[in-house]
Amino acid sequence: MAEARKQLDRRWLWLGAGILLIVVFFLVRELTRQRLPVRIATVTRDSLASTVSTNGRVEPVVNYQVHSPISTTVKAVYVQPGDVVAAGKVLLVLDDLDARARVASAESGVKSAQAALDTVLNNGTLEQRQMAAADVVHDRLERDQAQRDLDTLIKLNATGAASLGEVAAARQRLAGAVAALNTSEESARNRYTASDVSRARAALADAEANLAAARAVLEQTTVRAPITGTVYSLNTAATEFAEDGKTLLQIADLHHERVRAYFDEPEIGRLAVGQSILIKWDAKPELVWHGHIERTPITVITVGTRTVGEVLVTIDGGDGTLLPETNVTVTVTTSSQSDVLNIPRESLFSQSGKPYVFKVVGDELQKTPVVTGALNLTQVAILSGLAQGDKVATGTSSGEPLQAGMPIKVVQ
Repeated sequence: MAEARKQLDRRWLWLGAGILLIVVFFLVRELTRQRLPVRIATVTRDSLASTVSTNGRVEPVVNYQVHSPISTTVKAVYVQPGDVVAAGKVLLVLDDLDARARVASAESGVKSAQAALDTVLNNGTLEQRQMAAADVVHDRLERDQAQRDLDTLIKLNATGAASLGEVAAARQRLAGAVAALNTSEESARNRYTASDVSRARAALADAEANLAAARAVLEQTTVRAPITGTVYSLNTAATEFAEDGKTLLQIADLHHERVRAYFDEPEIGRLAVGQSILIKWDAKPELVWHGHIERTPITVITVGTRTVGEVLVTIDGGDGTLLPETNVTVTVTTSSQSDVLNIPRESLFSQSGKPYVFKVVGDELQKTPVVTGALNLTQVAILSGLAQGDKVATGTSSGEPLQAGMPIKVVQ
């Protein structure tokens, strides 16, 4: 009996020792197990605005480019880039010798065309009309004489003093005289046809148009400011030769500008007319300009390696500081939500199109599916799956991937 009790005590002793060893094993394992260094973020409730940023270029709403109307020499330049000028101010003067010669030639052409039209409308020149009148008088005399000769021969024929042949010849001479008179009278009345009048009028109109064009070119040789604005580009100097069509200068009202922004094709569907825009220029990083979308893309184009849509952005309350042709960064707010749960974008993961996060539960990570809402460059809205105050992992400081069930230690 005593021996049996001793054997039972030994069994319990060995069982207790085994349990103790197991406890010690797991305790040591837990204490020596490597913990993943994890950075975490807290789920907060705040306003969330969804934004898209891209590049753009500043341009005047109305840009005036002054071109050389002819190939000539620049005589004088009276402005410098950056000058603010009043409408009508003389900006530069071109050599107008050739332009004046063209005007003189065009004026001569108008006078010639006007004289030609007057000739047609008056049935000829004065000399032509006088000659026509003289021809009519002469042909009438010839007709009257032929009539008298015929009458005389008819009487003589009645007495036998003239033959029938002579009478017939006299009749032919009278018919010829009458025909000649009719022709000269018609010529005196209607020398020109309606088509002649139309051609003469067209020639005069063409000559007048040439004169107007020549005078316009002459006027453009003295370049005046078309508006009150800033000369922001000057491409010539005194004594330089300017070929026909060369851009001499550009002027605009820099208080009325816009930005031509280039949004990548996937972002175009989020844009709408009227959305607010934030504009920044690296040359003046301390300044910010505001605007709104004036026109959304109607097509896409290729710019370098990008497929983009052009968006026109009106700058609100322009102060003239932004210079045309400068490159800027534009940021559009596509949506805005207030009082929503949100987390950093780097804490959101996706598998097979399904979003999830690594939620911190105790000292381990738990893979937790979530439903997301609006997002911007830094934050994403959480519609379900998390509560305010929950902790989520954003990454590791060691570069190792996050894993569910892995023990962690929180690092900054």
